[in-house]
Amino acid sequence: MQNKKIALLLIREKKNEGGFQMKTVIYGHRGVPDLYPENSLQGFRYSLHNHIEGLEFDVHLTKDNVPVVIHDERIDRTTDGRGYVKDYTYEELSRFSLSNYEPIPKLQEVLELVEGRDVYVNLEFKTNKIHYKNIEEIVIKMVDEYELIHPIIYSSFNLSSIKIAQTITHDAKFAFLTGNRIDNPREFMAANHLDALHLRFYQPDIEDVERIWTVNGNLRLRFIMKRNVAGVFTNNFERAIKIRNEVERKKGNKKDK
Repeated sequence: MQNKKIALLLIREKKNEGGFQMKTVIYGHRGVPDLYPENSLQGFRYSLHNHIEGLEFDVHLTKDNVPVVIHDERIDRTTDGRGYVKDYTYEELSRFSLSNYEPIPKLQEVLELVEGRDVYVNLEFKTNKIHYKNIEEIVIKMVDEYELIHPIIYSSFNLSSIKIAQTITHDAKFAFLTGNRIDNPREFMAANHLDALHLRFYQPDIEDVERIWTVNGNLRLRFIMKRNVAGVFTNNFERAIKIRNEVERKKGNKKDK
């Protein structure tokens, strides 16, 4: 298992060597919600089939400690059921359906889809409202059973959740999610051993470590792409990739003149 991980990391490093400037990585925010239900296997499959660069999804725990992929603490908005995820066993939860008649996915099912694929994976611990007991340990233990090409990114609005995860694994990247501006961002990152900041709004001078959420409008996408930030989360990754490529072509044309 360890040898396989080392081999996959070597593949990743070879792909990035050479010192060239990396493009902004496009992450599908909960898959591709513009086309399919958010956080659905159907949306994830479509995204992977159409060469998405990164996938972002959210994880909660059921009553029997099964990690499931859903954004809200409650199931009311995205399924035909009602109540909190934490109040159902997975068997009970699986009786409810998303709008495409699929059940809420288990984390295991999503990991099976991304294993061995050249896709960045961002797993958000949804612990800012309910901090599920041992969620970090349960999730990381499961993730470590799968061979991912790129180190997984663990993110959360709850800094405590990230700190717990950091004590469990050293084979991952860690990012803090916030809707607020961060003063002295690089100092904040160093103090909390973070690899990136996931920000709602662009902050200058930290382009190499910031990923912006959730960017959907064409004008805002163009603005962000021109800043060459590390990553963007969007509900329509195909549109975002098209706009990024247009921006890159225009940059190239200016250099050639």
